[in-house]
Amino acid sequence: MLIRCFILLVSMLTLRAAESSPAVLPGTKVLEYEGDDLSEWVMDGAHDFVERKIAESRKTRARFWNLDTSSAAAYEKSIQPNRERFKKIIGVVDDRLPPRMERFGDDLRPALILEQTRFQVYQVRWSVLPGFFAEGLLVEPKGKVAANLIAVPDAGQTPEQLLGMVAGHDANGLARLAESGFRIVIPTLVSRAKLETEDRRLKRSDQTYREWIYRQAFHMGRHIIGYEVQEVLAVVDWFTSRYPAEKIGLLGHGEGGLIAFYAAACDPRIQNTIVSGYFGSREKVWAEPIYRNVWGLLREFGDAEILSLIQPRPIRLIYAPYPEVIGHKGEIVMPKFAALSNELARVPKMFDQKSTLVSSAVPGGQAGAVGSPMGVFPVGTIQKFAIDLGHKVEPARESIGKCAVMKNVVVTRHSRVFSGMETHVQNLVRQSEHRRDERFVMKVIPELQDSKWTTLKTYPLQSADKFVAGARAFRQEFHEEGMGRFDEELIAANPRSRKIAETANWTAYDVVLKVYPELIAWGVLVLPKDLKPGEKRPVVVCQHGRNGVPLDTINRNKTAYNDFAAKLAERGFITFAPHNLYRGEDRYRWLDRKANTVKATLFSFIIAQHEQILNWLGTLPNVDPKRIAFYGLSYGGETAVRVPTILEGYCLSICSGDFNQWTRKIAATDQPFSFMSSIEWEMPYWNLGHTFDYAEMAYLMVPRPFMVERGHHDRVGRDQWVAHEYAKVRWLYAQLGMANRTEIEFFQGGHSINGEGTFDFLHKHLKWPKR
Repeated sequence: MLIRCFILLVSMLTLRAAESSPAVLPGTKVLEYEGDDLSEWVMDGAHDFVERKIAESRKTRARFWNLDTSSAAAYEKSIQPNRERFKKIIGVVDDRLPPRMERFGDDLRPALILEQTRFQVYQVRWSVLPGFFAEGLLVEPKGKVAANLIAVPDAGQTPEQLLGMVAGHDANGLARLAESGFRIVIPTLVSRAKLETEDRRLKRSDQTYREWIYRQAFHMGRHIIGYEVQEVLAVVDWFTSRYPAEKIGLLGHGEGGLIAFYAAACDPRIQNTIVSGYFGSREKVWAEPIYRNVWGLLREFGDAEILSLIQPRPIRLIYAPYPEVIGHKGEIVMPKFAALSNELARVPKMFDQKSTLVSSAVPGGQAGAVGSPMGVFPVGTIQKFAIDLGHKVEPARESIGKCAVMKNVVVTRHSRVFSGMETHVQNLVRQSEHRRDERFVMKVIPELQDSKWTTLKTYPLQSADKFVAGARAFRQEFHEEGMGRFDEELIAANPRSRKIAETANWTAYDVVLKVYPELIAWGVLVLPKDLKPGEKRPVVVCQHGRNGVPLDTINRNKTAYNDFAAKLAERGFITFAPHNLYRGEDRYRWLDRKANTVKATLFSFIIAQHEQILNWLGTLPNVDPKRIAFYGLSYGGETAVRVPTILEGYCLSICSGDFNQWTRKIAATDQPFSFMSSIEWEMPYWNLGHTFDYAEMAYLMVPRPFMVERGHHDRVGRDQWVAHEYAKVRWLYAQLGMANRTEIEFFQGGHSINGEGTFDFLHKHLKWPKR
């Protein structure tokens, strides 16, 4: 009887406690949504929002341009800042090596590979950047040279095919130029073929050779596009130094058309250009192959704006068959003729408008038709091009000789060019730590370089206030240049809620907040049931990882999370588990691709959502807005060194299962578990390797407490990597007299929340007593 009475009493108290928790949070409206997974709503809104920003970019680009059309010289001066920004975002930022062109033979074939009546063809290589030499063909006239040309093939062509030396390939107008006395260099581009490998993990990543270079280069502020533009400009350097009186022209088709178009925009020394099979609207550049992803391109540049960097120099745009590419994390398809015409119509009207022409290389000249009996460079267009360079194209006198090009010749040449680019990037990866040190800590506190203190037993502490003040500019840079920031104000949150779970100790509510007109923030608020009226408590924001949802951190009994948001609530903390957008595999990756075009990333959305979350949490009656902490695992740990470092409303941060040497993790090709070999193609962030690794991100937490939680068997990284990177953070806190505000806990476990030292850290720094 006593046992039955006790059970009845407990049941009545539990029922009464449940009834005392309202179905909707005070101060919020009812959240009406079918089902319990709001992640699709969040994702749909994010895509709608960024697509609006992309559409708006066409109209807002004008703010970056200040054109002076009073004269050609004034115009050139007015566009120079735009040209420099364009070169930066495609990675044309390194000083090239002194010009040097070398004819060479090897065991596979001699230097001279074709002898014609009027010209000879040599295999050549030329210096570009340290560790990187370009290779291709040199067509050398036997008589007087008319002008110097660079002809850039598509990524699916060899130089021999473009020249018409290989059976089955039309010689088109390029061979006519060779016969007419034009010196021509044809570079080798990196192939768009699938990367050959026996590594199962790398095979699963489904990369091409171009994507392989793109991934590592992008994170280091370089680009496959930039490297190939540098190949072209290195030839321009050689022409200019060796033959200064001769004019320079440039032709390109397909991917080579893109490279020619960009190279002409970068360098006014190129006097005449033909672009075949590339030009049009770029508002859907995010749907093109991933190796065309350029950071912030649409914010300032569509194809019309890039063309305006070439004006008033002549350029001819040929509507020829585009190389159709499918399955490269994006596609290339033949656009309608109107897309080219409409984009061309946006080019500012100035100077001699005959300098920009459209040639239709399709049967009968009909817009929209596909196919070209004249090849990629029609003879009629070539003739006009040659006249602009001061020479006529002479009638053809002999067919260009065909030769059997051995497969191993093509493969080994491509391998050398491909490896040269990788060598240059990997040197940047290895040197990046020194570059980051020089630009951050030593600039903020130059006294740390003072050698006079090194022999003292006690090294003097440095000013924390001085460091915090000096780090503000780096915080702004990290937000705007690293993570990306949308130029739009938050709207009213209009909070909505509904009760979704309850125990004897706490009640959980779904909460939805408006962020932008299309974008919402969703999370689960967990309120302890012993809250007293007017009592202010600390909040711990508990962040899930990749493919997670908020409830994973509360009541799903997942070993990775160990219900840490609920356990902290049982200790008396208010907790909030936000939903972050990295759910749905490639859907969030495509979101990141879209955002990159307008100088934003996945974290541009996430930071805005967390800013609204902080604003709203600070209005709750039982929340102390000065004691809101962050604790995240995996991708949530990645968030822990990106969001709280920017949003100072977070008073501390704990990174679990993610802290690393991030540059090596992303871009190093000698580490089998780096993201270079994984399916996560969204992981590279533009130039982050030269600006912010995890130590530099964590520096932005100063003077706020920061902690790392690391399982010895967590395959995200290695203990020595984590310890090395964290040691720099610990060192800085110590120099500022704040060594007690940072900790690291290693535990005998894997990729999971351990919840021991980290819980103690929260109690200590949030000033909340243990129970």
